[in-house]
Amino acid sequence: MNKYKKLAFNTVIFSVGSFGAKFFSLFLNNLYTKHISPSGLYAKNLLETLVLFLLPVFTFSLTEAVVRYGLDNKYDKKEIFTTAGAFTLCGLALLLPVVPFLHLIPILRPITGYTVLLFIYVCTSAARALCSQFVRARNMVTLFSLDGILATMTLFIFNVIFISKLDMGVQGFMISMILSDACSTLFLFIAARLRRFVSRKAFSNELGRSMIRFTLPLIPTTLMWTFTGFSDQIFIGNMHSEHAILGEDAAGIYVAATKIPNLISMLSTIFMQAWNLSAIMENDSKDRDRFYSKVYEAYESVLFMGSAGLILFIKPISAILINYSTYPSYRIAYTYTPLLIAAAVFTCLNLFLMGIYTATKHTKNAFYTILAVVIANIVLNFGLIPPWGIQGAAFATFLSYLLCYCIRMIDARYYVPFRFSALKTFLNTALLILMCIPVIFEFRGCVFWEIILSAAIAALNYNALITTAKKLAFNR
Repeated sequence: MNKYKKLAFNTVIFSVGSFGAKFFSLFLNNLYTKHISPSGLYAKNLLETLVLFLLPVFTFSLTEAVVRYGLDNKYDKKEIFTTAGAFTLCGLALLLPVVPFLHLIPILRPITGYTVLLFIYVCTSAARALCSQFVRARNMVTLFSLDGILATMTLFIFNVIFISKLDMGVQGFMISMILSDACSTLFLFIAARLRRFVSRKAFSNELGRSMIRFTLPLIPTTLMWTFTGFSDQIFIGNMHSEHAILGEDAAGIYVAATKIPNLISMLSTIFMQAWNLSAIMENDSKDRDRFYSKVYEAYESVLFMGSAGLILFIKPISAILINYSTYPSYRIAYTYTPLLIAAAVFTCLNLFLMGIYTATKHTKNAFYTILAVVIANIVLNFGLIPPWGIQGAAFATFLSYLLCYCIRMIDARYYVPFRFSALKTFLNTALLILMCIPVIFEFRGCVFWEIILSAAIAALNYNALITTAKKLAFNR
């Protein structure tokens, strides 16, 4: 099987498990917006984001090392799993005395009353991440996908029970996530027979230090990346303006709007799981640069074409994914999604470039690039949110991720000098922004122009997809 077919095969396998989870999570947004108020949705998202902050800090981002070291035949699998597990347990022990005081931080006041569930949520998420990424590192992609299906089913069932039936709101969401992660961890531990990889004798302090040296630059990178994605909501929820509506309700509406661009992120996440494996395994191959060029070209084309289609049908998609019946204020959320969709495209392209840093072990460069983005995002939020409100936050997000893309495209290609067309990327971006304008300003009768612009994006990117399809079909 050639490298292109292997990448495609792994993408399909990962999509079996991941697509269901991502797809159902979008429809769960309909359930959340029906049963949880905008301010409650803001608290829910704050808890989710807080978990994303706490996990890399107190587990040392070791799941990234588990994949990188697990794919390298120089390292013993039992040592990797045992050592990573031991360090993770130590990190979670350090978290225990910290969690009760988090709600005392002013911007975290909405999480008051959820600290116990928060700690349990972090623990179950850490356990599941460790097991699933180790299974992935062993190239057990089918089992990894089956776990995704199980997690999807259990999360959906638990959400229906605790939120829809028992009306437990945010607390019900937390319990659902905890139980789903626990079921997934148990399934992987049994199905992959992970007990065989746990041994006191297999613990290696030297390997642990090596793994942490690898992941250390990833921790602040992950934190800053998460902050960049969430800072908009913090600013919206805590700023005041005479020109725009802000506050926790406005932040909740923004949260609802961010779920629609997740359709783009969903496709990217599935692909990136397979791509990271290929990037690491092909890092030393002779035609590595050409491989990157072809994959990047097709990947970029899919992202822009998918985004154009999403903006074209934004109103009906929004009506499906966001429930307005209980809280009518969610109805305007779709007007904030176009710029967030454009931002999602560059988030996905940035993740592709991040794969270069991981494969070549230059993870510190990811830190330097995201640092500039965080600073830019904070400055833009302060400047754009007071006059433009939620729309200003969306624009700040787009500009921040665009900046990250520009920096990384220059920097990452020092390590893997693959070819790409700057002109094509510029034209794609310009056309996509032109598609955003009618939705943002709610122009009437602009469907005709939206169709023309989306057709132009399709025509611009069509050839790259055909070329890649031929490589898959004719094994070249």
